[in-house]
Amino acid sequence: MTESWNDNEPIYRQLKGRVVKMLLDGLLPVGEQLPSVRQIAADFQLNPLTVTRAYQELADEGFIEKRRGLGMYVAEGAIENLLESERARFLSDEWPKTMERIKQLGLDPEELLRKVKKGRSK
Repeated sequence: MTESWNDNEPIYRQLKGRVVKMLLDGLLPVGEQLPSVRQIAADFQLNPLTVTRAYQELADEGFIEKRRGLGMYVAEGAIENLLESERARFLSDEWPKTMERIKQLGLDPEELLRKVKKGRSK
């Protein structure tokens, strides 16, 4: 995780997003222990409550689990559930904007798909 934070979004959401990205990238496999709240807070000079809030949201969504006295761990099924929720978010939030931009530029979506498929076959 990098240390830069932007002012456009609360830091706990940015931290949560970084953990989500690490999960999707396979850097945090199921059963893996996450760094402690204190460690993250110290490493990135954050308030421990900020880290706790990010972790709590991830736990509330079922992506990580608290193990009393042991810490936070990537929950069973977290990756599959995360992929499902991220795909749904992409289709509802990002895809319509992408399609709008494609149309705005006068591009043919089917031609774009053909180019993508052709690029994969190389």
